[in-house]
Amino acid sequence: MSHALEYQSYTARIEFDAEDEVFVGHVLGIAGRISFHGESVAELTDAFHVAVDHYLEDCRATGREPLKPASGRVLLRISPEVHAAASIAAQASGKSLNQWAADAIASAAGENGSHPGH
Repeated sequence: MSHALEYQSYTARIEFDAEDEVFVGHVLGIAGRISFHGESVAELTDAFHVAVDHYLEDCRATGREPLKPASGRVLLRISPEVHAAASIAAQASGKSLNQWAADAIASAAGENGSHPGH
């Protein structure tokens, strides 16, 4: 069972608050905090759509660019041993370390297809 919703390229994590008997959602991957809730899946989905639409409309009304879920740039800090192993694996596959890491992350995240910047 998936614990996420997607709408207009935004993804929300869903939790169940047993004390209040309500589903609670939080939009992921943006700096601002957008939360919503519903007592049923349909109500939760509608609330998610309203929250994202409101956010986008507020950005338009105030002249702000909506925050995108991700910029495409990642800075990682890993051990020298993992760095060396990844470099060797990238070279062995005939890819740059950046391309190899992007493919590995996409595979782990369940994404398929080509990615910009390759």
